[in-house]
Amino acid sequence: MTDPKTHLHQYLTSAREAVLWKLEGLGEYDLRRPLTPTGTNLLGLVKHLACVGADYFGSVFDRPFPDPQPWFDPDAEPNADMWAAPEETTASVLDLYARVWAHADDTIAALDLASPGRVPWWPDERADVTLHQILVHMIAELNRHAGHADIVRETIDGAAGLRAGNDNLPEGGAEWWAAYRDKVEQAARRAADA
Repeated sequence: MTDPKTHLHQYLTSAREAVLWKLEGLGEYDLRRPLTPTGTNLLGLVKHLACVGADYFGSVFDRPFPDPQPWFDPDAEPNADMWAAPEETTASVLDLYARVWAHADDTIAALDLASPGRVPWWPDERADVTLHQILVHMIAELNRHAGHADIVRETIDGAAGLRAGNDNLPEGGAEWWAAYRDKVEQAARRAADA
């Protein structure tokens, strides 16, 4: 049986990879364009996850990530971590993501699940945490944003699913999916009319 820390780390890694898979094969515009009223975009999700990963697996455990995170400075523009400015290259955001997760992996390897940390931006009554809590928190954070990325990517080009080679979706071509969507639409209309 796998020990709990290894098991949690596997879930964390799987979610990290799912987020990156959603970017594969897209051009700059599609990586960056906002597809929700709140501006959700694929490259911004990756940048955000890098930023929060740097803090949760860095400063929380007194193991600061070596690069500055200007997006969290007091004078930073709101939501600066949720999108990439034109001068921020895709390669630089992906490199930051990779370096943050290498730093996080080092933290996970160095500490026990019961190792204490402190999240200074959380309320005092919840600010004292353990590595176990932060692993669970970041698995939830990554999977939440992987879901956002899944929907955004499907909006761009119809690509959907869990990961390359295992989309975890029922088999069916374009006609099947159109018929399925129509069935769901009709059920929603009938329920609304009832």
